[in-house]
Amino acid sequence: MRIKEVMKSVKTIDPDSSVKEAAKRMAENKIGCLVVLNSGKVVGIMTERDILSKVTASDKLPSKISVSEIMTPKVITVESEDYLDDAVYLMIKHRIKKLPVLEKNKLVGMITSTDIVSHSDDIGQFFIFG
Repeated sequence: MRIKEVMKSVKTIDPDSSVKEAAKRMAENKIGCLVVLNSGKVVGIMTERDILSKVTASDKLPSKISVSEIMTPKVITVESEDYLDDAVYLMIKHRIKKLPVLEKNKLVGMITSTDIVSHSDDIGQFFIFG
């Protein structure tokens, strides 16, 4: 199965936005991350974990911290024509749960580990029940 068959819409944010604004957007959309775009180019990804570890745990004010200060700048991505196996491999290799999806270097969607599990007919084929 191709990633484009499973991917969902993606929400983005500007790197100069505050973490408070980003957290509000994530809460409103019930999502765990935002892709950071600058002039249409992917420049980072910000997750709930980033907020917890780099803002909340450090007792910083979300309204005073910009997304660019806590985002992960090295973004692992997949292409919409890639196979789900490719996404699984990247998630395991890099220990991540979310992958922005690109088409010709343009952001077109998001795929998560939950998306993969919910669309995998082969899950459980190796379990032996007895």
